[in-house]
Amino acid sequence: MTENKNLSLLKFALGFFAITTIVYGIGLVFFTEQLIEMSGTALFEPNWVRWAGAALAGLGIGAVLALRNPGNQDGFVIAIGLQTLFTGLVLLYQLLFAWNPEYVVSFTAVPCAINLVGSALLWLGRAKAR
Repeated sequence: MTENKNLSLLKFALGFFAITTIVYGIGLVFFTEQLIEMSGTALFEPNWVRWAGAALAGLGIGAVLALRNPGNQDGFVIAIGLQTLFTGLVLLYQLLFAWNPEYVVSFTAVPCAINLVGSALLWLGRAKAR
């Protein structure tokens, strides 16, 4: 990004991403079994989910650090924009085509919406910051 014209939307998008990923990351690291049980899915080894929670928390901390100078974080914004887009699309696929009636809808629908909205915010914020 060469000219930083309007960084307010990008700052908001990075803050939104940071808060959601840190909250979900901490939840997955420390409350894995409870979240799996509440979602209605079959129990499995929680370590398969814990590492993803730690990665999410790390990305959230990276977004907090990127807030210092968001105009020069084009690569990071593209990476997390793609990450949120792909995650939202995978969850949407789960809702539409691979749904099990035993699952709790809100445990898939809410993260799906958060990721798709977050992706749109990141891409729009990046475009306005150019």
